[in-house]
Amino acid sequence: MTDVTILVDDRVGPMRPKGLQAEHGFSVAVDDVLFDTGQSGIAADNARRLGRPTAYDTIVLSHGHYDHTGGLPAFLPGAKRLYAHAGAFDPKLRDGGYIGNPYRRERIEADVEVITHTDPVEVGDDIYALGEVPRSYPDNPTGKTVDDDGNMVEDRILDDQSLAVDTDEGILLICGCCHAGLRNTIEHAESALDGTVRAVVGGTHLTAVDDETVHEIADWLEGRLDVIAPSHCTGADAERILATRFPELFVSVGAGSELAYPEITDR
Repeated sequence: MTDVTILVDDRVGPMRPKGLQAEHGFSVAVDDVLFDTGQSGIAADNARRLGRPTAYDTIVLSHGHYDHTGGLPAFLPGAKRLYAHAGAFDPKLRDGGYIGNPYRRERIEADVEVITHTDPVEVGDDIYALGEVPRSYPDNPTGKTVDDDGNMVEDRILDDQSLAVDTDEGILLICGCCHAGLRNTIEHAESALDGTVRAVVGGTHLTAVDDETVHEIADWLEGRLDVIAPSHCTGADAERILATRFPELFVSVGAGSELAYPEITDR
């Protein structure tokens, strides 16, 4: 059984315990691994309200945007290692504003060992940080970054990675934002773990695509999954389409949702 607790999301899921908060961001505990930290200390506050730890030996960053990295200081005490793509520390900008990691790598390394990787790596028991995702289907880039020559260029967000949990029932895929594209990420997880993705939880960045594209992705997903629990950057329109297309599989989640895979009960 894999325990998944969403510590922060763009909305609150359950009504209890009282005091749970939401923000534009994502953070989830997958067994004893912390994946992303939200944009502030709210994820840690919610963890305490849920009776969950705020100290994790292992932290994984999905990518270097502020809404996934800003809550780091609340979780660094006690942490031993942090996994991320090297690009998670690159400058990231959009519409003239800074949207990247608020903390320089040197600042983070003062508190925790930083391990950068592009290949899949096991970060917990049967839990893998997938590293850089090959992209044969359309992806979901956003914003700008600065290249080695100091030029402002499109940010393809090559640092985007997801978590994959290898279970007897198939692969449980946890996405932070899925800028690499859901189809690309699923195929990469299946190749890396030599299995089949049966459940998807988290941000899918479908808010950035039109309804026709969401239906195209849903067509591709048809018959593949047992559970789909989208959140964060999926977008209300895309969630509505997925809920309509997959009524038996769709699970509505938010901050405070506690799932036990494969016995998903937070419906």
